Amino acid sequence: MNHLTLLDGGMGTMLQAAGLGLGERPEIFGVQHPEILERIQRSYVDAGSDIIYANTFGANAHKLEGTGHTTEELVAANVAIAKKAADGRARVALDVGPIGELMEPLGTLAFDEAYEIYAQMVRAGEQAGADLVIFETMTDLYEVKAAVLAAREQSNLPIWVTMSFEATGRTFTGTTVASMAATLEGLDVAAMGINCSLGPEEIFPLIEEMRKWTDKPLIVKPNAGLPDPATGGYDMDAAEFGRQMAKFPELGVSILGGCCGTTPDFIAALA
Repeated sequence: MNHLTLLDGGMGTMLQAAGLGLGERPEIFGVQHPEILERIQRSYVDAGSDIIYANTFGANAHKLEGTGHTTEELVAANVAIAKKAADGRARVALDVGPIGELMEPLGTLAFDEAYEIYAQMVRAGEQAGADLVIFETMTDLYEVKAAVLAAREQSNLPIWVTMSFEATGRTFTGTTVASMAATLEGLDVAAMGINCSLGPEEIFPLIEEMRKWTDKPLIVKPNAGLPDPATGGYDMDAAEFGRQMAKFPELGVSILGGCCGTTPDFIAALA
């Protein structure tokens, strides 16, 4: 597949730079400051993003408990802001992250409960006009299964999934690249890949492995390298990011973007 689809870059780091305070929820901040959110998302479209992520990563019922906001309200508002920023030049993805509670047997979250939480988000996203749903930064394959089944059975949106791996080649809960690819192949998602936690160089061998297990379109959305242990900041610049990302299409990766620490400049370098 020669045609490349460009995603956007980091959102959390961009919102923090624009005034998002410690402990504030990005999904609520975005609705309270739509002009800030729209400016960030439009800058990604201007940089070349074909798909931008709505600011809905943590807008699930579990995380919103006690905030006075509902999933439906925040998803509708944030998707609307993204669509306005996209202005017909880019597609808008409903961005869905982990629920924030460990699944049984590691934790207390039951499969059916996870399914319902994801179903609520996906229904709200489709109603708001999202073009696809992307489950990202996932670490638990069992939770991914609940998410994908909810999206498949409760909406008509195309489903993409990216999980976050550690340098060991496993996710936080122990999922391997092979088991992820085989499971998502079986669930017949439209595209799969890796985002967050690592930089392009660290992700490369993991994507090589993933390519052995699936012919689906592959997604790579790395951080701006690895964070500095002292400051937590990322020191890779956009040009270096673009250089390191250039080898992924040789593996047949067709969907590229950036995660933590990346900005519109990084997407422009990709483009």
